[in-house]
Amino acid sequence: MLPAADHPTAEISNDVVVAKFYVPDVDNGYYRGTRFDWAGVVYSLTYSGHEYFGEWQKSDDVFLHDHITGPVEEYTTDDQGLGYSNAPVDGSFVRIGVGELKRPDDKPFDRFKTYEVTNHGEWYIERGKNWIEFIHELVGSESGYGYRLTKRMTLTPGKPELVIDHTLTNLGGERIETNVYNHNFFVIDGQPTGPDFKVEFPFAIAADRDLKGWAKTAGAELVYTQPIPAGDNIIALLSGYGDTAADHAFTIENRKVKAGVRLTGDKPLSRLLFWSPSTTLCPEPYINIRAGVGESDRWTLKYEFYTTP
Repeated sequence: MLPAADHPTAEISNDVVVAKFYVPDVDNGYYRGTRFDWAGVVYSLTYSGHEYFGEWQKSDDVFLHDHITGPVEEYTTDDQGLGYSNAPVDGSFVRIGVGELKRPDDKPFDRFKTYEVTNHGEWYIERGKNWIEFIHELVGSESGYGYRLTKRMTLTPGKPELVIDHTLTNLGGERIETNVYNHNFFVIDGQPTGPDFKVEFPFAIAADRDLKGWAKTAGAELVYTQPIPAGDNIIALLSGYGDTAADHAFTIENRKVKAGVRLTGDKPLSRLLFWSPSTTLCPEPYINIRAGVGESDRWTLKYEFYTTP
């Protein structure tokens, strides 16, 4: 395994924010698992002396499903890879942002399993001072699915803001119906998950399960009542959002270090999951993506980084 510092990287800056990326690489990439899209893996983003992302677990396994950092995305269709349910044993299915994969057996799909990639597709990367664009193309897959995924990440001039613009274009012979969420993996100044953090949504939230006494919902806030022990976590589906993009938003702030981030998206939520171990906070907002043959779907996420007095 290569040390983290030896994987291919890229850096952008707008003189306010500096963002550093691990870039896709079939042979030497920091992440070569088959769960998350390989594009846009941020291992460091700094603003006003604060760090917002970084490694949240100790692992050197580049094929581990969640050996990854930063605001990264996973695409699923009915909680499976695209075309998995119709693929025979030894047939192919697709994970958007990864490529064409082999179905090894007749077992149900396992998002945490690393599958054999039979076609990595083609990666193209362009960059300027304050932006970087990742393009992933997959054509000619046995499953009939093909696409061009374009992810452009821009640090807005003069502002502490990261904008992620996505375009998914259907290049295959099958209609693409999927959903995508950003796992986020916030690590603010390395602070442990606990009462110093404030998590707020633009609507009153309710959790579908017990939060183990470590957190609770209170109106529009998820409140930590005590630190989450190492090796444990909380997870819950959150409800209360409506059917407009106005609810695709949240704020995470750490009162101790006085740094926070606000996210907004431009598509309505289809699902909202919250997962948090002791080392990272992960609101996971799902949206639906649809693209007929030859069609495209587009969406944007905006991250505003801030500090408090």
